[in-house]
Amino acid sequence: MPVTSSKARRAESRDQAPGPVPQRTRLWLDFVNTDTASQPPGGDLLRDFEALLTWLQSQDVVDEERAGGIRRRAVLQPAAAAATLVDARRVRAALRALAERGQQVERVRDDALIEINRVLGRSAGTRRLDPMPGGGFTRIFVPTGDAFAGLMIPIVESAADTLIDKELGRVRRCADPRCHRVFLDGTKNGLRRWCDMGTCGNRAKAARHRARTQGSA
Repeated sequence: MPVTSSKARRAESRDQAPGPVPQRTRLWLDFVNTDTASQPPGGDLLRDFEALLTWLQSQDVVDEERAGGIRRRAVLQPAAAAATLVDARRVRAALRALAERGQQVERVRDDALIEINRVLGRSAGTRRLDPMPGGGFTRIFVPTGDAFAGLMIPIVESAADTLIDKELGRVRRCADPRCHRVFLDGTKNGLRRWCDMGTCGNRAKAARHRARTQGSA
């Protein structure tokens, strides 16, 4: 199945005006940021299969009707649901490595590519155009057969788009050593350092201010 650009799909479907890339607009990076490293201790957002499905719904990856069917299947097939969660975490680990070291380390890119293609190999299904609650339209992938098989496909397609569009060099890990979030730097000069200026950026500014104050005391 050919991989099309989710960047273009999102811009077209939501009528976004051209300009700098908004904060955290790449699905795969948001997915990476669900892990424990990016959350408070013990705060993995994918703590169980239900949490995974809820997160996918929040990102418009799975609609309500399909999510209901998957939940019913999970009750009947708990082992398959648990295996899907394990697989999702495996995908996430490979994508975190890609985000943090993929630009510098060829082996990391190769490993991520293997993982992406492994998931895309499950891509038997159909695509359809659905209206969005707030207006506009979005494309969704509906797998045939196994209800769980296609859940990670939109995630890895997003990562594939980053590679195809040569955006990997713009992927950053937050410069705050206490923060493990990754983001796409959409600034013109490519010098953004913080995942969020309102939190990590302000903490860094406050730390510099304290250091200057103590140094002049």
